[in-house]
Amino acid sequence: MIEIDGSRGEGGGQIIRTAITFAAVTDTPVKITNIRIKRPRPGLAQQHLKGVEFLKKITDAEVEGLKLASKELLFRPHGIKGGKFEVNIQTAGSVSLFLQSIIPAALKSSEKLEISIRGGTDVKWAPPIDFLRFLLLPILREMGADIRIELLKRGYYPEGGGLINVTINPSKLKGIMPEKGRIDLVRGISHASNLPQHVVRRQAKSASEKLLEGGIDAVIDLETRRELSTGSGILLYAGYKSGSALGERGKRAELVGVEAADKLLAELGAASTVDIYLADQLIPFMALADGRSEIKVREMTQHLRTNIAVVEAFLGTIFRIEAHEGVVNISRKEL
Repeated sequence: MIEIDGSRGEGGGQIIRTAITFAAVTDTPVKITNIRIKRPRPGLAQQHLKGVEFLKKITDAEVEGLKLASKELLFRPHGIKGGKFEVNIQTAGSVSLFLQSIIPAALKSSEKLEISIRGGTDVKWAPPIDFLRFLLLPILREMGADIRIELLKRGYYPEGGGLINVTINPSKLKGIMPEKGRIDLVRGISHASNLPQHVVRRQAKSASEKLLEGGIDAVIDLETRRELSTGSGILLYAGYKSGSALGERGKRAELVGVEAADKLLAELGAASTVDIYLADQLIPFMALADGRSEIKVREMTQHLRTNIAVVEAFLGTIFRIEAHEGVVNISRKEL
């Protein structure tokens, strides 16, 4: 059994998500203690429960401590199976974070997994669903993964109500070594629900103007919907780098666009090959891929360090980390 202290490193829900999915992938029992102990509301939250409950279902796992606010969890998986499922995370629990728990395990399943997921698609403290659609999935496809995400409804905080359909086919992953290419054009999507159309236009316009100050053109799609929840946001991306921001009550649409553009410009100005958010999400897949993988990131975040530590608790020391010329190289030893 692998034992993991949930208070180490970043100390949040990512430890749970990575530990449970790697328990499934390696068919190894795991015990997680001190779960989110440093958070204002320590222990398992609703969205963590949903991820563990789903993995319990597709791995026929024996689980102890699966309840709200539980600070200790024991998970014993027994294989991985596919099938068709419906999941309701409820309110605005992040569908993106739920998928972080699921995808690595599903790729190792013996059959296709199809899931309809309800929850939050664009919420704080979680990657927006467009980040997965336009950054994570393309690089995973390059690695050989067969995954599709269909966005049907957006869900913002606090009502949620978003809906996505996800199909994951068993796939054998190969290593990835993205390069820093020249960026002449940024793409993006500015979206809103139950708000005037000028909100998405203003978000896009201010983002485009900020990028143009740096000599970069942008093509930003506009999306206005009528959904259960009200909100707005924007994602900008170029290659494997991104910047995103969410609207809030009292926050001008122009500030939302500039915030996203500033984040992307910080990434584009570095010699890195992936952004800081994509880097930590790639760690599980680099660990499972055949062959050498290497990414360059502008800084080592706590999320990135923590994800590496959890993966290596299962697989041993497999990553090499080197600071070099203003970036951090993270490489996976070749199998």
